[in-house]
Amino acid sequence: MPIIIGVVSQKGGVGKSTIARLIAREFAHNGWDVKIADMDIQQGTSFHWYKQRAANQIQPPIRTEPFATVTQAFKDAKHFDLFILDGAPAATAATQEIGRHADLLILPSGLSNDDLRPQVLLAHEFLKHGIPKEKIVFVLCRVGDSDSEIRDARDYIASAGYIVLDGEVPERTLYRRASDSGRAFTETPNKSLNQRADAVVQSIINAVKQITERRAA
Repeated sequence: MPIIIGVVSQKGGVGKSTIARLIAREFAHNGWDVKIADMDIQQGTSFHWYKQRAANQIQPPIRTEPFATVTQAFKDAKHFDLFILDGAPAATAATQEIGRHADLLILPSGLSNDDLRPQVLLAHEFLKHGIPKEKIVFVLCRVGDSDSEIRDARDYIASAGYIVLDGEVPERTLYRRASDSGRAFTETPNKSLNQRADAVVQSIINAVKQITERRAA
């Protein structure tokens, strides 16, 4: 039975595809059979990244496929250890469908209220549709260098009643260049940047471990 992770947002530009690809790379690197379902067939951000990764023969390969519907995507999930849905850049009925089926929902956000407010509202919508709060976690992405601004963002999410995972992904040129070449954020030539991205992934790995432990209990 696969672990299903939905990476979803109420708006674009919050690092959703970045986080989906980062998770996929790290689990694949550790021997998991992983696939990304790119639910944005218009932009296909993760699918284009996959093609660039394949063209550059970067290991491990990350299987990625665009899907027009969540139903189509879930038919494929059973063949994998980890199935990641990179949701469309707007909340739709499909977003709620992802929420109902996912074991873990990751909501990336930047630090501005323009990013935070819609993502918190999306989390509230999940709760209204009966999705358990323990499924929902936030990740801070594309942050600047202000520790106080990061603290404020964490406080904002916590005051809304949600968990913010450890670590943050900063906005850096080397990250953009890595993505352009089909690499994840732990695959840059800069060890420090790789470690910052890895801190976020480790918190997600811990969340997945809790899911597997609950299943085994």
